Amino acid sequence: MSQKTLGLIHTSATLVPVFDELCKKYLPGVKVFNIVDDSLIKNTIACGELTPQTSKRVVDYAGSAEDAGADYIMFTCSSIGPAVETAATLSGVPVLRVDQPMADQAVATGKRIGVVATLSTTLEPTCDLVKRRAIAAGKEIELISKLCEGAFEALMSGDAQTHDDIVAAALKQLSNEVDVILLAQASMARVVNSLSDADKKVPILASPPLAMEYLASVLK
Repeated sequence: MSQKTLGLIHTSATLVPVFDELCKKYLPGVKVFNIVDDSLIKNTIACGELTPQTSKRVVDYAGSAEDAGADYIMFTCSSIGPAVETAATLSGVPVLRVDQPMADQAVATGKRIGVVATLSTTLEPTCDLVKRRAIAAGKEIELISKLCEGAFEALMSGDAQTHDDIVAAALKQLSNEVDVILLAQASMARVVNSLSDADKKVPILASPPLAMEYLASVLK
């Protein structure tokens, strides 16, 4: 059987080493290549939403990855998720948004689902995805979303500690209100490791490892 190839499309160069490590762990026999364009997320943040122009470029990148030989394509940014779903309908190979396996696991885990984000442009598409995956699973859910105001700005200005403190406070509060929590951005996952077991009252899900587990199951 020929070796499979995975094309990863990122909106930040910082995600390349993160997913490189995950690929080594979960997909040791799969060839991987990366495409990076941070203007996709920068334009989305600047416009406050995913625009048709950016969506078209997302679709174009999926086409480029397919042309480059990808048997499977994954976009690692949640903010452009709706455009990724459009790309999936136009591609000759499967296209996955990084947060779909996480959303499916959350729906399977509990009825009261919390979503935490530091960007409204990520919070809204993630909440929308969870709602639609619940409908697809035939399950009624209650969604509680929390935007960590100021956290993203702190991180961008180099103040990682303030970012982590704001996110940690949100996770602690939300864990008293829901059955499971989703991190809308993978960048928040490191905060979970700093929480005590007493603060982690419910499962807290991050998209990268769950997406990799899913890919490992389909790329056998």
